[in-house]
Amino acid sequence: MWRIVALLAASLIVIAATSGYAASRYDGVWSVSVVTDKGDCAASYRYPMLVNNGIVGNAGSADILVRGNVAPSGAVRVVVTQGNSSAAGYGRLLGTVGRGSWRGGSCSGSWTAERRNS
Repeated sequence: MWRIVALLAASLIVIAATSGYAASRYDGVWSVSVVTDKGDCAASYRYPMLVNNGIVGNAGSADILVRGNVAPSGAVRVVVTQGNSSAAGYGRLLGTVGRGSWRGGSCSGSWTAERRNS
């Protein structure tokens, strides 16, 4: 179950990359912290995510697939997949911070994010 948490942390900002997104004020590397509130997944996990032109991707070395986007309003949708496990995250970025919730399998919880300095 820790894989679901790792997946979400790694993707915590994604669902299907859409071509309508241009360079956004949210572009950069984000440090995402995932906390499990329900279920038997890892209690917490931190992972780097990359937002490029509003599209969220994996900025770390873990073997996970991250798909999602950040809307111009800061709304975030993401799906993280590793093997047969996946988790979906939703929330909002505002300036250099963000937060939201996630769900995957029998687990759910919250996430927070902060943009790293370049």
